[in-house]
Amino acid sequence: MAANKPQTPRPDMTQPQRAGDIESFPGGKVSYLSPAPLPTGSAPVDFNQAIGEVNDAYLDFGGSLPTPFTWQFTLGGPFTSFLIMSVIFPLFSASMTSTPAYPFLSELKVFFPFFFEMGAWAGGLSLALALFIKAQYHFKFRNDVPTRFHRQRREVAFAPGGGKPPIIVPWENVAAWVTQAQGATQYGVQRQYGLGLGFIDPETGQQHFLELPQPGLPLAMGLWESVRAYMEYEVHTREEIQDPNGLNRPGDPPYEGVHTFHNARRRLHRRHRDGEIGLFKVSMWYLWHILVLWTIPYHLAEWEISAIQKAGRKTLPASLDEWSQPIPREQWAKPSEELVRLSAEVRRRQAQQPNRPITAIFAEVYAEETTLSA
Repeated sequence: MAANKPQTPRPDMTQPQRAGDIESFPGGKVSYLSPAPLPTGSAPVDFNQAIGEVNDAYLDFGGSLPTPFTWQFTLGGPFTSFLIMSVIFPLFSASMTSTPAYPFLSELKVFFPFFFEMGAWAGGLSLALALFIKAQYHFKFRNDVPTRFHRQRREVAFAPGGGKPPIIVPWENVAAWVTQAQGATQYGVQRQYGLGLGFIDPETGQQHFLELPQPGLPLAMGLWESVRAYMEYEVHTREEIQDPNGLNRPGDPPYEGVHTFHNARRRLHRRHRDGEIGLFKVSMWYLWHILVLWTIPYHLAEWEISAIQKAGRKTLPASLDEWSQPIPREQWAKPSEELVRLSAEVRRRQAQQPNRPITAIFAEVYAEETTLSA
């Protein structure tokens, strides 16, 4: 059967949208979270570390650094495939075909060379493909230009590239949405999730988009909530959204590396000693890290980060340097009265109905707002 990957069309920014609106398309839907940027109730977590620099004045969305997880996937997948084909398959086949005339060990000697060679080829080819994809992302890291969210000004700066001047738009005008799509492939049903941001250049009317694939819907929601919570002074540091488990110690580098692995292992044993987790979870942690080659992905992530930093990476135009500076507190922009009022109502209703979809709450709040203003 031919692959039929799910399509995720971009919203039309010229059509008025607001938080709670849902647009369906064949195989999926787009759910709007902004405008206006109302609280989603999701935990502000940046799992893929899409957020770069965070300080008192601004947050850089994009411009992040590689993580060990990408190397775990790159190396662990092929290695696990090799282990399954070269160990599990021969053992299973020998157990199924062994008889008194053909003992298990003799059958294993027959199957092992065959499956070992197949596993080596399969693992090698999948490793080559994974490394090729990883290389593409490596250069993407070097070429990505971040989008800057200045919370004191309540503005967002986007660099379109090509020598064009940066575009600055009000924070509350930025559209945000999560996309869910699925489609049938020869391997079964494929699901895709993503977070999208968009706005219209106030001078030219041109639409601009920033889209990031995400492993799942909660992670897409968590990434948007990280940005929203920062802009509304609910979180203040990158550690709050990228290190909720406290795996970085004072003095550790501001990225994931070998130190993260050792900190995580110490935390694992502390939680086991305190009775928070059992031996099963400890065993699964060790099994997972053995399958993804222990600390090798962490060393490779550190090497890749060092290579990117030495090569240099694209940054926002120098014309934004002054705009990016902190401004006196008395000049800080204030949220609109509408955003404050609607956010309070969303929080109140979500506390009453915590299991209700947040987009339904958004839509209901806006519907009542429209009715009252009519």
